[in-house]
Amino acid sequence: MNNSNSDRDRATAEDMLPEYDFSEGVRGKHYKAYQKGHTVKIHQPDGSVNVQHFTLEEGAIMLDPDVRKYFPDAASVNHALRTLITLFPNQYDTLSMGKQNEHV
Repeated sequence: MNNSNSDRDRATAEDMLPEYDFSEGVRGKHYKAYQKGHTVKIHQPDGSVNVQHFTLEEGAIMLDPDVRKYFPDAASVNHALRTLITLFPNQYDTLSMGKQNEHV
């Protein structure tokens, strides 16, 4: 099963309606704005509007899709990074050992 990107792109292009033209789209165009947060307005049938503002938690990071498939949750990311940090013992000593179980 060798699904190349071009096969996938071709299949998507065939399924895509003509009015959905993303050929001039820019990857990451709204990334910085998304990092600052976004507002969602929900219009209710009675005419009222509920406004909700969403922001990323302090310290939150975004993983690229190819990396994300290896790390299903924060605990797995933290475990991998702590394992990597042990390769640098002088710097690892400065970390609080109590942080290891904080998000498990």
